[in-house]
Amino acid sequence: MMILGANPVSQYLSYKKDIDQALEKVLSSGNYILGEEVEAFEDEFSNYVGVNNGVGVGSGTEALHIALKACDIGPGDEVITVSHTAVATAAAITMSGAKPVFVDIEPRFYNMDPNKIQSAISSTTKAIIPVHLYGCPAEMDSILDIAKKNNLKVIEDCSQSHGAKYQGKNVGSFGDLSCFSFYPTKNLGAIGDGGIILSNNKALAAKCRLIREYGWKDRYISSIQGINSRLDEIQAAILRVKLKYLDRDNQKRIRIAEYYNKLLEISNLKLPEVSSNCLHVYHLFVIRTTMRNELKEYLEVNGVFTNIQYPVPCHLQPIYQENDSPNNCSLTEKISNEILSLPIYPELSLDAVKKVASLINKFLA
Repeated sequence: MMILGANPVSQYLSYKKDIDQALEKVLSSGNYILGEEVEAFEDEFSNYVGVNNGVGVGSGTEALHIALKACDIGPGDEVITVSHTAVATAAAITMSGAKPVFVDIEPRFYNMDPNKIQSAISSTTKAIIPVHLYGCPAEMDSILDIAKKNNLKVIEDCSQSHGAKYQGKNVGSFGDLSCFSFYPTKNLGAIGDGGIILSNNKALAAKCRLIREYGWKDRYISSIQGINSRLDEIQAAILRVKLKYLDRDNQKRIRIAEYYNKLLEISNLKLPEVSSNCLHVYHLFVIRTTMRNELKEYLEVNGVFTNIQYPVPCHLQPIYQENDSPNNCSLTEKISNEILSLPIYPELSLDAVKKVASLINKFLA
């Protein structure tokens, strides 16, 4: 039995009838870009998160880029974020012309360490981008407090945390803006690229809406500099179907995580921690071991495919090594050599989880 790390096909098959009907409706309509499905999804998803405005865009990376542009962040500015993240977070900052300033993570949940932020703030710092990594919310109270004291924008990167909660509120409802990705393997995934920007600030949301389509207020007339980043009707229709099942699918992920935690009892294996004031939705189930590479190879030989998120921290990647960031990211560097993402998705059977855990226990015993 081969066990994949993620399996978007299985989710399509779970909701095939509804998805196929939604696709047929869009294809028959002849309207494929920024139509009724996009508008409906923007409303439904923003309501789900608890935010007033939603702007559908082409990807999570473009969502971050547009959010930064809407905040007038560009050349000469700095944006604080983590190095332990998908490179898309940093790429969006450099796309805007600003400089990413990387800070280290805290040791329990691998999210931004609020204690590292203040020392990273300079006279040119304009924003903080906390990442809710792996489905686990960042420590938003502390981050928001620092941002307020220093007059900084907060843009949440929620690309791995659809449905996660911090102190009872959905992530994506705390910052000036928040950005989500709908890449196919996300907790809420499309069948291609897609993203959305959320904000309770009507003016910021309106500016994002202009930027996503050439800066057009009136068609073919650009009032501000914009780009082409539009969520298409097909992706929106599929996301509308899957949004109805997001909470149920997240509960399945939580149940799988609980089963892993129950079965994996090796003392030299670090399992994910969960804060009592958060709902972790397990986009990824990430373990740590000093024998990571050997374990990964052993599992693959035995038909279990895993991933490393992420093997090279952003600040050590060639394009960012000349960033001259003074901040120490030693924990980020340490865990990048130890982390391993085990298979997890709603359709994964408990028998498969049992096999994965049994192999790990056997290898590390």
